[in-house]
This record gives sequence, structure tokens and C-alpha cells, in this order.
Amino acid sequence: MKLGAFSISLAVKDIHKSKAFYEKIGFSVFAGDIERNYLIMKNGNALVGLFQGMFENNILTFNPGWDENANAVANFDDVRSIQQHLKSEGVALEKEVDATTSGPASMMFYDPDGNSILIDQHV
Repeated sequence: MKLGAFSISLAVKDIHKSKAFYEKIGFSVFAGDIERNYLIMKNGNALVGLFQGMFENNILTFNPGWDENANAVANFDDVRSIQQHLKSEGVALEKEVDATTSGPASMMFYDPDGNSILIDQHV
């Protein structure tokens, strides 16, 4: 199963302080809008999303159909296929994708320790 590009989405208290911190350790702004309280920071293949006031806890994020540069990839597992696999494995889903649709969609579930996992397909 191909989950796509991986990033961690951090719920930050002060996006300006977080941006400055991640720049100190080698990250640079890759995408987002600081005025809208979110940035995607990049260092090589590593992606860290900074989100102020959008959610309470950190989220592990996977983007089927994208590489780490947000470029579309030719071969990927659609989020609906991933959802079907997870359900067949008995994974409880918090938010499901309508299996009758196509294109962009997202789903969410939790690992055994309560960490949020988002499968967020943009293509």
C-alpha cells in the first residue's frame, strides 16, 4: 500500500516563533500563508506543517498521489483503496471517504496511542 508523501502537521501556539525555530534548524518555507496561520516547512525530503488555531493535536499526514515536493506521481493508491484495505484489516475510521466518488478526498483514523493519522489526497 502506497500512502504517499509524509509530513507531520503540528498544532502550534505561535506560528511566527515556530517558523523562526524551524528555520534555525534548517527548514525553509515551502508553501502556505502565515497570514492565514499555516505554513509548510521543508528540509530535504522532510516536511513539517505549522498550523496555529486549526486543530488541537499533532497529526501524521500522508498525501497519496504526491511526492515530497507536492508533484503528482503517476502510480499511487487512491485514498478509497487505502480505506478499503484499512477497513479489511479492522482499523476503525474516524472520518471516511465516500467510496462512490473520485478525486480529492480525505479520511482520518487513530493509532493505538491516540495519534491522529490523516490520509489527504489532493489529486
